[in-house]
Amino acid sequence: MTIETDYGRVPMEAPVETAVPRRRATIGLPKCVNKAEKRFPLTPEAVAALTRNGFRVLIEEGAAASIHYNDNAYIKAGGRRASRHETLQADIVIHLAALPVEDIKQLRRGALLLSLANLSRGNAREVITELLHRRVINIAIDLIRDDAGNRPFGDIISELDGRSAMTLAAAMLADPVNGKGILLGGIAGVVPCEVTIIGSCLAACAAARSALGLGAVVRMFDDDVYRLRTALRQLGGGVIGSSVHQHALENALRSADVIVITGKGGPLPLEGNVECILKRKALVFDLSCNPGTAFAGMRIVDLGEFGDEDARRATSFALFNDACSCGEEGIAGNLRRRACLVNSGSAVPRTTAMALSDTFITLLNHISDCEGTGAMLPLTPGLQEATLTFMGKAVNEEVALLAGVRHTDIRILLSLS
Repeated sequence: MTIETDYGRVPMEAPVETAVPRRRATIGLPKCVNKAEKRFPLTPEAVAALTRNGFRVLIEEGAAASIHYNDNAYIKAGGRRASRHETLQADIVIHLAALPVEDIKQLRRGALLLSLANLSRGNAREVITELLHRRVINIAIDLIRDDAGNRPFGDIISELDGRSAMTLAAAMLADPVNGKGILLGGIAGVVPCEVTIIGSCLAACAAARSALGLGAVVRMFDDDVYRLRTALRQLGGGVIGSSVHQHALENALRSADVIVITGKGGPLPLEGNVECILKRKALVFDLSCNPGTAFAGMRIVDLGEFGDEDARRATSFALFNDACSCGEEGIAGNLRRRACLVNSGSAVPRTTAMALSDTFITLLNHISDCEGTGAMLPLTPGLQEATLTFMGKAVNEEVALLAGVRHTDIRILLSLS
């Protein structure tokens, strides 16, 4: 570097960049080994956006096969194919289902694991104990809230569950072999099917919109009248709303062709064996937080496994066998032959990936801007609320109870760090 003076050009010292460049964070996308979980978090377009923003994305071979993307699509987008161990060693690991304990043992100590809450998992104590041992920061994406109190991931998943439930119900009822060979409605001169929805949350409203669009008669029940009024106002008419009165709900269940359970779940406020009053070949979808509790006697069928041929045959038998009359073996036979369908969102995994990708990009860029995973938590109360384990401590009360360990307030840990 030189400057012009009266004596000619004089050499000057040139500034030298001395800042240490920040290490690029790696994102690991391991293949899901849970056959019931077909959803995948990122599309190739999302990976391209993340790599442009400085992330290194590692994807296990065949990880996105469930959403019909091959590895080359991710490699062209800037990702890199890697072994399962390499993806689990990334700074940020995204795996929607609960990771097996063997995989958790391979996670980097202090890594960030983004997953669904999965609080109903069977081996919860073992999984959480290993997460605590590895000092993993486990954030449940479906529990994250933004500044306005909305759930960016949870609301997307709820809406997908409601929409997909009605799409699947329409296809199953229209099946001329195993179903009834009928449409939900919309045909002049033909009585439409009836859809009964218990709850008035986002999933319930999404299911109601789809059912109305297909011409069905929709009834919605909720014990919170204010929430129900808001839902009916948003739906714009056409839905029959009611509080949860025993006789009104029982009559609606008797005539319903499709039943959708949403909200927190739990036993229905009805006496006797509720499953026995349902009509022949009625379909029951449970989208609640506690699936299987509303109709406790029914067999649970995970729709995430519906794509497999063996699962499809088993599901068809469970769904479409004629219900017995309540005679000598009637109740027991009826309960054996009916099924409660859960995890409807996994039946449309590619749509889920497209819907979740933009939200993941926003979240991951925010993490990058905060100079690491530990720094972002004090800045965002919505992330603190969604954190299950943090640096060896159970910071979620339900997780602590499941694991049988002491609950620690995350705000105390952050104030000391």
